[in-house]
Amino acid sequence: MLVSAKEMLQKAKAGHYAVGQFNINNLEWTKAILLTAEECKSPVILGVSEGAGKYMAGYKTVVGMVNGMLEELKITVPVALHLDHGSYDGCMKCIEAGFSSIMFDGSHFPIEENVEKTKELVAIVNEKGMSLEAEVGAIGGEEDGVVGKGECADPEECKRIADLGIDFLAAGIGNIHGKYPANWEGLSFETLDAIQKLTGDMPLVLHGGTGIPADMIKKAISLGVAKINVNTECQLSFAAATREYVEAGKDLEGKGFDPRKLLKPGFDAIQATVKEKMELFGSVGKA
Repeated sequence: MLVSAKEMLQKAKAGHYAVGQFNINNLEWTKAILLTAEECKSPVILGVSEGAGKYMAGYKTVVGMVNGMLEELKITVPVALHLDHGSYDGCMKCIEAGFSSIMFDGSHFPIEENVEKTKELVAIVNEKGMSLEAEVGAIGGEEDGVVGKGECADPEECKRIADLGIDFLAAGIGNIHGKYPANWEGLSFETLDAIQKLTGDMPLVLHGGTGIPADMIKKAISLGVAKINVNTECQLSFAAATREYVEAGKDLEGKGFDPRKLLKPGFDAIQATVKEKMELFGSVGKA
């Protein structure tokens, strides 16, 4: 049974660890992440971008697939199904489809409009028992057409959004989606510290978890980050393992072309990546 991400992130913030949000892109991604979470006895958040939701034949299809897996795979750890960087319309569609958590990304709007739309969604998710993530200060890079420059959030604006009754807050602190460039200046811990001081017990979210050094991850967790998003790293590990399988000609051996065999190395690579991240985030054994 899907759950809100609110309680798992409150526990993470209090326990000084972080829960991973791992984006799903198809059946293999979803199954690999759920089995790894169960093995590690870790709570987990399955992230779905609007582009990925469309690719997987719509939000209702995604909800059906995830709920079916929870039952068939006998998953016992807390699992939240979460819309990632959602538009207002996307949020409404996911609420209707049966997601247990949503993110409204109003960071590209003027702060007043971000506040207004976030406030509307707070009332709706409270009634539904769902959790809501909001964003201030765009995350750099591009993810499914959502482009941000990577600017740091204004701590005062973060407080305004946090005070609306959201459950967790994504604040730009120099992080970006995708691969980090060689000249990346790193996370702004000064900004993160200022945000935490103004938002108190609010769990904070670090987007763009791929490629951030382990010491920065741990410092971010110590400063209130309780949710870390990972997508690109799973995609890269899946692609590398699949490429190795094909380039070795294994798809030409016997029935190596069978999708169940062809995709297995990538599936295993996702599991290894997710397990490594859960260990780094400190969520193992916290279910």
